[in-house]
Amino acid sequence: MTDHSQSTAAAEPTGRIVLLTTSHRVAPGVLSWPAWQTLHAADRVLCADPGHPQLPYLREAGVEVEHTAADAHELVAACAGGRTVVVLPGGEGDQRLTDGLARLAGSGGVSMPDLELLPGSYDLPGARLLDLVQVMDWVRRECPWTSRQTHRGLAKYAIEEAYELVEAIEDGDREELREELGDVLLQVVFHARIAEEGIPAGEDGEDGEDGEDGEEALGAFSIDDVAGALVQKLIHRHPHVFGDAQAETPEDVHAHWQRTKAVEKRRESVTDGVPVGQPGLALAAKLAGRARAGGVAVELPRGEGIGYELLELAARAEAEGVDPETALRAAARVYRDAIRAAEGVGTPAR
Repeated sequence: MTDHSQSTAAAEPTGRIVLLTTSHRVAPGVLSWPAWQTLHAADRVLCADPGHPQLPYLREAGVEVEHTAADAHELVAACAGGRTVVVLPGGEGDQRLTDGLARLAGSGGVSMPDLELLPGSYDLPGARLLDLVQVMDWVRRECPWTSRQTHRGLAKYAIEEAYELVEAIEDGDREELREELGDVLLQVVFHARIAEEGIPAGEDGEDGEDGEDGEEALGAFSIDDVAGALVQKLIHRHPHVFGDAQAETPEDVHAHWQRTKAVEKRRESVTDGVPVGQPGLALAAKLAGRARAGGVAVELPRGEGIGYELLELAARAEAEGVDPETALRAAARVYRDAIRAAEGVGTPAR
C-alpha cells in the first residue's frame, strides 16, 4: 500500500513555474506572443509589486494577477497537479525567490516543477542608449558641477576626447577604443541635455542656459532631435541605399555625398563649411581637397617661410590620398620612440 502511494505521488505532474521578465527599455504592454499565450493559459499569475508597469495592460487584456510575494516552497506547492504559475519579477529581479528555488532543486528532497525563464520583451540594438540619456538627465539635475556646465565651457573637452579617440585608434587598443568612444558619446549626450533647456530670452547662452528665470527658452532641442536629424541626413545622402540611385564604387558614393551636400548647404564657395580652427595640416589638406573636387583651378600661393612649404606638402599628400595629419603623427611617434631609446627609456605601453 505504501509503495503504491509513493509511485502514484511520483507520477503526479509537477507543473511549471515561469519567470516572465520584461525590459524597462520597451514600452509596457508590448510583450511577445509567447508571453501573452503563457499569461492567458496560466493557472495563476503572481506579482509582488503592485506598481509593476505591466499590470494595467495585463488587466486590460483580461489577465488576473495576484499581488503576493510567494516564496519558493509556496510556488512549488502551487504547481502541484501540473498547474502553471507565472511570476512577474520586479525591475531588479527577485534574488530571494530564485535563490530559494535553486536551494530546493539542489536538495533532492522535493519534486520540482519545470522552471522556465521567459523574456516577455527584448532589448533592441541601441537600448542601452536609453539608459545613458536617463542617467545624463539625472546627473545634470543633481550634480553641482554638471548642472552648471555650458556648451562653451565643455567645448575643450570635446576636442580632447576626439584626440584621445584618434590615439586609441592608432594604437589599435580595442579596450581603449571602446572607452574613448564612450567619452565622445558622453560629449554628444551632455551637450544635447544642456540644449534641452534652451537659452532664456535676452541671454547669450554662456551662463544662462538653464532657464531658471522663468522666461521662454529659445532654441531648445533634445537628443531625439539630434538623432532624428542625423537619420534624415544619412537617408538623404545615401540615395544608392535608400533610393533608386546607383553607386558601384566608393568614388560614386563620394560623388553622391558631395552633390547632396551642395544642394543642402547652398554654398557659394567650395571653402564654405571648412572650419579654420582645425589643425593647420588638416586645414590645408581639406582646402586642397575641396578645390580639387570642385574643379577650381587655383595655384598654391607662394611665399617665404616654412608655412608655405607645409601647405605644399599638405596639398601633395591630399592629392595622393594621404592624410597629412595622420602621416605626421605616425612619423612623430617614431621620433618619440627614438628619443626615448636615446634616453635609455623603454617604449611606452600601448
